[in-house]
Amino acid sequence: QVQLVESGGGLVQAGGSLRLSCAASGRTFSLYAMGWFRQAPGKEREFVAAINRSGSVPYYADSVKGRFTISRDNAKNSVYLQMNTLKPEDTADYYCAAGWATSTRTQDFGSWGQGTQVTVSS
Repeated sequence: QVQLVESGGGLVQAGGSLRLSCAASGRTFSLYAMGWFRQAPGKEREFVAAINRSGSVPYYADSVKGRFTISRDNAKNSVYLQMNTLKPEDTADYYCAAGWATSTRTQDFGSWGQGTQVTVSS
């Protein structure tokens, strides 16, 4: 398994931007597909974005397409989520996850970070 630590969350006004980072331990980071998920209070965890092992193919939830960008740097064992034009409905805890295949499903990711909180004020 790989250990994941997210950072970069915070409070931002609607229309603003944040960049989340996820640092992974271990030497096998490039073997994992990576994903970002989020969970708002009282709601189920939902898919936000994912990226394949090489970083060449990203996937996005319809709700964030055109506003969020996922990327990775295998040399730095890191994956990022650039979030632009943030909306109050983006408020949630954001989680980084690692899995063996690129997927939009939580059950396909076996390693999870602790999460970082994002709050978007109106």
